[in-house]
Amino acid sequence: MVTYAHPQALVDTQWLAAHLHDPNVRLLEVHLDPVSTEPPPYDAGHIPEAVFWNGLTTILHPDFRVNVDTTMVEGLLSRSGIANDTTVIVYSAHPAVAPWVVWYLKLFGHADVRMLNGGRQRWIAEGRPLTAEVPVITPTAYIATAPDPSLRALRGQVQAAVGKGEPVLVDVRTPQEYRGEWFMMGPSTGTERAGHIPGAVHLYYEAALNADGTFKSAEELVAVYGSQGVTADKPAITYCAVGIRSAHTWFVLRYLLGYPRVRSYDGSWNEWGRLPDTPVEV
Repeated sequence: MVTYAHPQALVDTQWLAAHLHDPNVRLLEVHLDPVSTEPPPYDAGHIPEAVFWNGLTTILHPDFRVNVDTTMVEGLLSRSGIANDTTVIVYSAHPAVAPWVVWYLKLFGHADVRMLNGGRQRWIAEGRPLTAEVPVITPTAYIATAPDPSLRALRGQVQAAVGKGEPVLVDVRTPQEYRGEWFMMGPSTGTERAGHIPGAVHLYYEAALNADGTFKSAEELVAVYGSQGVTADKPAITYCAVGIRSAHTWFVLRYLLGYPRVRSYDGSWNEWGRLPDTPVEV
């Protein structure tokens, strides 16, 4: 029987409930909340002891590029009460966000970061408690490493892979995006170019999930990705629109299946599709 390569990368609701008040555990609820008059879901009720991050204003720049400034990361984690030896558990209402935060923290060398399998919805579906109380945080003095290049693909590395067959380029966006009908959330405008990177295989990121938002078994995942030629013996580069769904597939391949040579192209279509000379296929 095939099992997850790194089962400790996931925690279930029972484990989390037992560790809510563990001083060595920091729980993060992360959303992608645009500026609006609506309060974030966190304000309406969150898992007790969870700290809130808005991914749009912390991890991403206004142009949707990932913020890889080490000093910023150190400040963010310090304010969140995260020390270098803290066990960080991430969850969200969006299935791709928690794996993205795992990728982001791993990028800067955090040793122990995991995600809640099934996320916020799973916790609520089981009738577990929520609170509007914001936890009191004692700041730390976090020290981050420089971004790990083995986790991240840059545009030049992606461009060098076009037409080579390896690394396998894995497009995890919607079929509409892959076919060039949408740029991101809708059709192209201005100088935006829609389509996909030539030779990229298409596998929507949610193919890794069960109907309840939990991950499929390792055996099922091997079959899903293997059907598109994504196997343990080949290096792979995942991409999407801004690197969030891409990191979800990176997490599946790297941590659940243990594939050793997987990188996420965080620039993704937000970078590739805005340039005048990158190759595009529809």
